[in-house]
Amino acid sequence: MNWWRWLTTPDPNPGYNTGKLLKLFVRVAVFAVLATLLSTLLMPTPVGKYLNTWWGSMLLVLVLYLPLMRFLSVDTFVPRRFQAPPSTNAAGKTVPSSTERRKEKNRYAGVRKAPPKYGGRR
Repeated sequence: MNWWRWLTTPDPNPGYNTGKLLKLFVRVAVFAVLATLLSTLLMPTPVGKYLNTWWGSMLLVLVLYLPLMRFLSVDTFVPRRFQAPPSTNAAGKTVPSSTERRKEKNRYAGVRKAPPKYGGRR
C-alpha cells in the first residue's frame, strides 16, 4: 500500500489501537520536520529575527497548522463513508437503528389536530 494513502486513510476501528497511534506519531513527526525545515529556511530572511522569539515561532506553527489541521486529525473524526455498515438480519435486509425506529414510531403517534379556529390566539 502507498505510504501516503496509509497515512491519510482513517482507521474505522473505535478507540486508539496500535495502528492509529503509529499513524498519529508519524503525522506529528512529519509536521515537526516540516515546521523545523521551514523555520530553518526562513532564518536568513528578514523574518528570521522574529522566529527567535516565542510569539514568532508560535505564529509559524499556527500558520502551518491551519492548512494541515485536516491532515493531522484524520483519525479523530471518521467520515460516514468509512464507518461500519448498517447491521443486517438473517434475511439480508438492513435493520434500522433504535433512533430510526423511534423516529418512525413517533411519526405516526397521536392524532393530527385541526387547525386553530378564528385565526389562532385571541
